[in-house]
Amino acid sequence: MPKIKRESFIESERADHFAATLEEATRSTEEGVKYFIEPAKGTLSRGKTRRHHFIFGRRGSGKSSLLNKLRAELTLDRMPVAYIDLETFKGHSYPDVLISIIIKTLDSYSEWFSTAGVYPASKQSFWKKLFGAKPREKSIDSRKVDALLKRVTQMRAELAHLLTEPEEVARVRKSRQTKERSADGKGSVELPQLHLEGGVSRSSGTEKEISDNYSSKKIETLHRRIIDFKQLFADLSSVSGKQSYLFLDDLYHIRSDHQAEVVDYFHRITKGTNTWLKIGTIKHRTQWYFFGQPPIGMKLGDDADEIDLDVTLEKYDLTKEFLIKVLDQFCREHDSRVADILSDGARDRLVLASGGVARDFLSIVRRSIDVTRQRLAGNDRFRGDRISAEDVNKAAGELDGFKREDFRRDTSDDDSQSLNDLFEDVKKFCIEKVNCNCILVNKETKTDSAGMIKELVDLKFLPHVRSRVTTRDKAGQIYDAYMLDISQYSGERKRRNLDMIEFWHKDGENQLRRSSLVFT
Repeated sequence: MPKIKRESFIESERADHFAATLEEATRSTEEGVKYFIEPAKGTLSRGKTRRHHFIFGRRGSGKSSLLNKLRAELTLDRMPVAYIDLETFKGHSYPDVLISIIIKTLDSYSEWFSTAGVYPASKQSFWKKLFGAKPREKSIDSRKVDALLKRVTQMRAELAHLLTEPEEVARVRKSRQTKERSADGKGSVELPQLHLEGGVSRSSGTEKEISDNYSSKKIETLHRRIIDFKQLFADLSSVSGKQSYLFLDDLYHIRSDHQAEVVDYFHRITKGTNTWLKIGTIKHRTQWYFFGQPPIGMKLGDDADEIDLDVTLEKYDLTKEFLIKVLDQFCREHDSRVADILSDGARDRLVLASGGVARDFLSIVRRSIDVTRQRLAGNDRFRGDRISAEDVNKAAGELDGFKREDFRRDTSDDDSQSLNDLFEDVKKFCIEKVNCNCILVNKETKTDSAGMIKELVDLKFLPHVRSRVTTRDKAGQIYDAYMLDISQYSGERKRRNLDMIEFWHKDGENQLRRSSLVFT
């Protein structure tokens, strides 16, 4: 009796649903909080603390996912939360961008108080769908909420009017001034046994209008309203009986020369109000503080702390464990295992190709399913019926176009050319000069290119793989090691015989110490 061939998971209908779920999960949504996994223990707890935080991470590292998870957790405790996606205001000029963000903040708080703030736990259509659980605290007094929302509505209308005005307006201030004059006349008549005396008084006045021309600027109006906003934020916490939170996501989309000013204003209006800022952004694409008289923004360590979500290839084993754990929860949802989908070699190749970024990891897995299916359809089963390392290489090569698109979105015209030129130099150095996937950069270098290297890391073109590397023939010199993104030499750009340093192994660490890898 002929042996019946078992259908592999990759070829099954379940894989269709699995791939669709992966595709949906690559974008953070309120409903997607169930897939959130902490990149490091305690991340979620830190996010809930009464402390301002900058949440740093590359695109796809989980900044928005963390904020959405925090929003869900805090809402279940009836703690007011406003979430603002700052990409909406990309390219807006200052101070209009600040006014727009404040308006959106008021809208977000209004929505929270009119729904999560007052909805009873019995309203399952709301709580179960968005949060998957019932609230742990009782609802807020609706009368207090109504009074608060009336003030919010009025302030919003005033800001909306201010937004439509020119940045500087010439105004006329008028007043009236009156001057009076008076004249008195007196006379008397003497008669026997009678004395008559009379007087006449007349007053006259002139009135004139005085005009005073002056200019009114939007930012001055905003400064005058700081006390009003502080009181409102204090009342948000007072009405709820708990601290409130304001999430500003993707600050790097705001023009870099105004980022610190936006942060500074929100820091001023929330200070002392029991309202806590959580700001998600890409570290080396953000200016959050300027030293001056007075300083502008929030200073790390003094005004705020940082939560770093980047799991990097430097801690390779931890990063691999985290990414496989992320994938495993999707597998279990579709009655499968990671071992049914990935070969051992594919696991390591996926970690490298993703650079440690969870979203990219899931995207490449999804694309690798298509590549593997195409290979199996052509009856190529030499590498097995699971995703192989070569399948991952082909899928990773397709990701370059999307990274380039993100690059254009996340950089200004002034920055993009210089960053692109530097990346092409690095790519040429790796592929044509040293024929290797890694480079070394001197830690002490203070040139512009050294700073741009870190920006390329954040833009996911140069994953950081090692700190404090020394070379054999340059004593006293300390280097950082970076890996050229796999998409640059795989897929259609495949380079044969490229020296792939496996830096996570002991032998790989020794290979990194070659002085020829020093990028100049």
